[in-house]
Amino acid sequence: MFYYLSCALIFVSAYVLNMTYMSVFFHRAFAHKGLILKPWLRQFVIHTGNWVTGLDLKGWVCMHRMHHQHVDSEKDPHSPVNDGVFGVFLSQHYSFQRILRGLIGNRRTFNSVVEDLNFPVSWLNRRRYWLLPLGLHFLIGAGISYFSGGILIGACYWMGIASHPIQGWLVNSLGHYAGYRNFDTKDHSTNNTMVGLLVLGEGYHNNHHHQPQSVKFSHRWFEFDLGYLICRILRAIGWAEFRKDLATENHIVLGAVDDSLGSVLSRLSPENANLDSTLDLVLPQKRKEEEVI
Repeated sequence: MFYYLSCALIFVSAYVLNMTYMSVFFHRAFAHKGLILKPWLRQFVIHTGNWVTGLDLKGWVCMHRMHHQHVDSEKDPHSPVNDGVFGVFLSQHYSFQRILRGLIGNRRTFNSVVEDLNFPVSWLNRRRYWLLPLGLHFLIGAGISYFSGGILIGACYWMGIASHPIQGWLVNSLGHYAGYRNFDTKDHSTNNTMVGLLVLGEGYHNNHHHQPQSVKFSHRWFEFDLGYLICRILRAIGWAEFRKDLATENHIVLGAVDDSLGSVLSRLSPENANLDSTLDLVLPQKRKEEEVI
């Protein structure tokens, strides 16, 4: 029994490590800048991200931002609207490789999307050592199996740390195909509770597409976002800050207020269509928040 509990612990630990990099660091911190990492932690993630996840940080951020720019259109790097639910599993891989080649080749189409990221594509990808991180994790898993005397425990490490293709497929496919919607966004994004629980809150995709820069993906009481909890822990220990504290707690609600007031004001008169100046009066506390640099 102890052996199987150890296997489960190894799998969960490796899985959460991988997902912390993907959901918290790659997604919330670098792609949308909702989470501001301390300089030392930011550099640590830049240098270790490819080794932990097997994915290039800059390439992944570029692909994700392009997904938001062209969501569910023909230019979307991964959408079940174009490729079907199961086809997304391959399309996300091919799109990632295409975007990486474009970044390495200094193609403006891709570099312009990530101009704010002041670091290059990882040398692993520039030199085409794409499989080296996965090979390293395979050796780590083999070592765990060898010293523990059982194959299963090493396999659990491998399945946990190399699980992102499945995680990504669940979010990119079911997050635009199956579930409920809290917001009437101009795409097919949905909230899928199962995916939300399995993938650190990433399954609440409709919430995320409504307000991409919010660190918090959950909105309703039953939506549990473990990734947001990790963000709060990082803030509590002083390793990170939220872009806007008040917006993090109520970002989705305030976003809905912005949309509603903007719609009403624009219908009243062109002179009152300037939502920013009006909200300075309606929501003064929101305007006092300053972005953490």
